[in-house]
This record gives sequence, structure tokens and C-alpha cells, in this order.
Amino acid sequence: MILSPTLEGFEEILTPDALAFVGDLIREFSPSLGSLLQKRTLAHARLRTGTLPNFLGETSEIRTSDWKVGPIPADLRHRRVEITGPVDRKMVINALNSGADVYMADFEDSHSPTWKGTMQGQVNLRDAVDRTITYSGPDGREYKLGEKLAILFVRPRGLHLTEKHIRLGSNPIPAFLFDYGLFVYHNAKKLVDHGTGPYIYIPKLESYLEARLWNNLFDYTEKALNLPHTSIKCSVLIETILAAFQMDEILHSLRQRITALNFGRWDYIFSLIKFLGEDPRFVVPERPLLPMTTPFLKSCSVLLAQTCFKRSAYAIGGMAAQVPIRGDPRSQEAIDKVLADKKRELSEGYQGAWVAHPGLVPVVMRVFNDQRVDPNNGGGRVEVRREDLLKVPEPKISEQAVRANIAVSLRYLESWLGGLGCVAINNLMEDTATVEICRAQIWQWIHHSARLVEGPTITRGLFRSMLREERARITEELGSRAYLTSNYKDAEALLDKLTTSINFPEFMTLMAYDHLA
Repeated sequence: MILSPTLEGFEEILTPDALAFVGDLIREFSPSLGSLLQKRTLAHARLRTGTLPNFLGETSEIRTSDWKVGPIPADLRHRRVEITGPVDRKMVINALNSGADVYMADFEDSHSPTWKGTMQGQVNLRDAVDRTITYSGPDGREYKLGEKLAILFVRPRGLHLTEKHIRLGSNPIPAFLFDYGLFVYHNAKKLVDHGTGPYIYIPKLESYLEARLWNNLFDYTEKALNLPHTSIKCSVLIETILAAFQMDEILHSLRQRITALNFGRWDYIFSLIKFLGEDPRFVVPERPLLPMTTPFLKSCSVLLAQTCFKRSAYAIGGMAAQVPIRGDPRSQEAIDKVLADKKRELSEGYQGAWVAHPGLVPVVMRVFNDQRVDPNNGGGRVEVRREDLLKVPEPKISEQAVRANIAVSLRYLESWLGGLGCVAINNLMEDTATVEICRAQIWQWIHHSARLVEGPTITRGLFRSMLREERARITEELGSRAYLTSNYKDAEALLDKLTTSINFPEFMTLMAYDHLA
């Protein structure tokens, strides 16, 4: 049952046959999904009792035996630059035209899942696959596809999220089956006929059992839609610390389909706080003091690259979130940081990396074109142990850092609640992971009564005082009327709950979803 209005064009996506296919997926996979989410709950409870993540004993043979993933399709053998972004019409066109090797169309962290935005995204992807997509900007500028396009991947929402605008019986449906089901139903056969395929980026995995669910879903889809066997290919984001200990197992579960692992560094930091943040041994410093040379990040990065090399999968590096601004003297400094980061990834054995802005495509492309990837250099020969993946630096927290976390969270949440999930703030492209890190840090610092370098203890009272000051700053910037008609009031209340709750709220998106129109 569809609970929201079907706007013009949506009926072409929400056809009876397409909805029947999604319904079949839900009936087939909801029991497995429910069991896996229960396993997550139990695993999280064990972590809260002080049991630290570890490599699994029952899967040691997978880690020690000799096997490879299946062959990589011809159109995915160059993954030097992947551009990511939401599924709005202009972004889809610009990303496909950007010169990147891959465009990951995102229904997850850079997408605010309003009903209109989610459904329009499906329309946009269908039109992109058909090569009929165009867009007329408010300034009269026309956008259309060029001749050479990036290869399309789609990232559905994570296993934990629901789509509240459609119900099967009395229950909202799993969002990942909705996003995935509509996309493959309308586009999979056409993509195969075009010599490519339905390619999926899998987010937020916490175990190889969840990877197995995806593999079973792909098998079912190919049979149901009469697609060639293993025509559905995927890449997996390693963005939880639990998945970091199961990279071999995740590759093995998807071995006939998987092409790459990608290190989702920002969500990875969030996951460490989420899973281990109640333990005083894992209090993290402020965001600027968590570069990729930080021990727990460096170790995961190295382990991912060498695991992919061993199994003949590709290793794709993290996001370059900088937004180049013409004429801004700080742009070159930002680009220099991007170059240094990508050269580090290259030295560890990565074949490519993510960017958030088309202006960075040629910058990162040059790095991976100019030098040959050699996974035996750098991190390729380093033994990564359990303690390496859990090595956190001493916490150092400044008042400025707390205020910055509050400011960027408020501004992003205001946009997300208004339907915009990818926002340029201070020349960085921010998405949901930004808020998750910022609010998780503040929650952890309050929980452990951490001290600022300036002396005061971080308390709920101190946080709320800073929050009021940031509200006053934004109100002065916008004017009282504009502030009251914006989403800032809801954003402020939401940020307070996310940071001052006694128990850690699992996901911002779960708490904020009901505030969306």
C-alpha cells in the first residue's frame, strides 16, 4: 500500500509488476533480514560488556586458504576515480559526464530519503540508463549526456532502514529492497543489453552473513528477471569496524560477484565510537587529529589493500570531499592535501579512490595514471593484528573542535530535514557520515567527562551552552523570520537528543526519518 501521493511520472516506476517484484523480494528475504538484525543487536550487546572485536575462529580456513574472486567485467577494470553523489537529476548528468571511471548514484548517505526525492531518483536513473535524461537549470542552462560516460553503480540504503511511505500489510518495508528492487526491475535487462550490468555498492555491512544475504538476493533476482548468471556485480564498503575483521569472509561470500572493497573512512570512525565508545580506552580526539595515518585507520587501510590484492579484487580508496573554488587561494592547499592522501593510498596498493566533486576527477586521475600500483610496496607486506585495528590515539579536544562539530551538524541536519542530503559546508562536501562522526564524538566526550585542552569538562550543560550560541549566530546570519521558517529548530532539537541521550542513538537517520515531510 502506497501511503504518499504518486506524482507525475512516478506511476511509470511504481507499476503493478514492479511493486509485485518488490513484494516478492520482501516476502523472500524479510525472515533472513530479521534474523540478521537480531544478530546485530546481540553482537552490539557483547561489545558493550567489554568484548572487543576479533577475527573469527570459525572462518579461519577462509582466511588461510588460497582462493580468488571471480573475473572482473571488462568495463570495471579501470576504477581510478569514482565520483559519488545523490540521485538528483542535475547531479546524475554531471557525474556521468565528469570523466570519472565510475559514478555511484547514492540512495544512502548523501541522499535525504524524502518520498519525492527517492522516487525522482528512480526516474532519473531510468532516464540515464535509457540515455534520455536532460535537465534545464533555473538559469536556462541545458544539461544532457555526453558520449563517454562513467559506469553506473547504485548504492541502496542500509539493511537497518525502512521505507515508511509503502507498507506490506501493516509494516513499513525494508528500504534496501525498495531501492534495489525498483532499480533492477526497470534497468537490469537494459544494462546487460548495453554490454554492462546492474552494479550495486553495498553499504554498512557488519558481517559476512549479511554479505551472504546480498549474494542470495542477487541469485534470486537473476532467476526472477531472467538475467545471465552473475551479471549482477557489486562492490562493498568497509565502513564498520566489525566488517574490518571479516574482509576475507565478505569477499568469499560474494566471490562470484564482488569486484572491489572500498574503505569508507568517515563512517568507519563513527562505527568505532558507536561500538566501543562506552569503553574509556577508545575515547577519540577531535576530528582534525584523526588523519589516515592514525593507527587504527592506517591499519584498516593497509589490511583492506592487501586482502584485495590476495583475492584479486580491487581496492578503492576513501573520499576526497574537498570542493575546489575558482579564485580561492585555499583551493591549491586543499588539492595538495588530496594529492598527498591519494599518493598514500597508491603506495598501499589501491587502484583508485572516491571524489565528491567533478573538479577533483582530473586531480585524482593523474595520481593513479602517473604511477603503477604495486601492492607489494608500502602496506602490502605489513602484518595487521587485532591490536593494530584497535589502536586509538590519546584524546585531545579543543573548544574550537566542539563548536565546529556543533556548527557543521546543525547546518547539515537543517539541509537533510529539508530534503538535501549532500551539502557543501566550508568547502567540503558533507553527507550523513559527517553528522554521525560529529555527534558521536560529542556524545562520547560527554559520556566520559572528557576535558578540553582549555581546562573545562565537557558536560551536557557546556554542550547546550555552545549549541545556544551557535543558534544565536545562525539566527543573526539569517534573521529571526528566516530562522523560524527554516528547519533549524528541528535540527537543534534532534542534535541535542543525538548527543545528550544516556544511551547512544544507533543511527541519526533512524531518529530523524520521521521528521521528513
